Amino acid sequence: MPHPPVVTTSIPDVPVQRGKVRDIYDFGDRLLLIATDRISAFDWILPTAISDKGRVLTQISAFWFSQITLPHHLLSLDPSELPIPEGVNLAELEGRSMVVRKTKVIPVECVVRGYLEGSGWKEYQKSQTVCGEPLPPGLLQGSQLPEPIFTPATKAEQGHDENISFQQMCNLLGANLAEDLRKKSLEIYRTAVSRAEQCGIIIADTKFEFGLIGSEVILIDEVLTPDSSRFWAKETYEPGHAQLSFDKQFVREWLESTNWDKNSPPPELPPEIVSQTRSKYIDAYEQLTGESFAWKEE
Repeated sequence: MPHPPVVTTSIPDVPVQRGKVRDIYDFGDRLLLIATDRISAFDWILPTAISDKGRVLTQISAFWFSQITLPHHLLSLDPSELPIPEGVNLAELEGRSMVVRKTKVIPVECVVRGYLEGSGWKEYQKSQTVCGEPLPPGLLQGSQLPEPIFTPATKAEQGHDENISFQQMCNLLGANLAEDLRKKSLEIYRTAVSRAEQCGIIIADTKFEFGLIGSEVILIDEVLTPDSSRFWAKETYEPGHAQLSFDKQFVREWLESTNWDKNSPPPELPPEIVSQTRSKYIDAYEQLTGESFAWKEE
């Protein structure tokens, strides 16, 4: 049996910000990022959690941070290195916690697309562009792009992030920083794609976040997870239709099959969708890392 899902956490007397998935506790020069088992889709936090999903996200992020040579914010996976008040259930936090350096967050999502899917596919059908970038004619849903493209977006506190042009990003951040982030994002993506393909996974697209410590650019947040990326099975990849995925596209497709209007609270996920989603996330971890997921069974 899976563990009971962790929907929210509580650390008394420590300032906290809660995102769609993460609870972020402020310990001064360090933060504690706790990935809960909440799952979001279409800008809603769903009423049903996916047991151990937060642990999968954390462990995949830790794997990629260990592979990436660029500076990043991860210090430790052990929350007990912070002054956690007595009485907090550390066992509940095990596997889903990252102790990280605090940075000044750069307010742009750095999106890299290597394949044509999602909002990019919808735009291409109308204008043969993605985020204004012209692409060759005749591409299909799921087609690999001639080269990965960098398509930044503004970070939204609420609602959906909004795609912006690279020139708008330059206007927002300055040309030098914008160009540096584009270069770093493409470099990380290409490195990750090569590693993942050896493991039978295609990373169709992904988004990175960066922060600053002084003038140093630091990779932050989660990285190359099934929540921040589209992961496809390489062995069944075939352009022209939706791909077999390891990410929450599975949940999105189930929601699309219901009569939910996306403007009212979403429905509960059925047990079989919860179970299959959990399995997909765990499969992604095990396939990428070659390791058995420590919390697979209770």
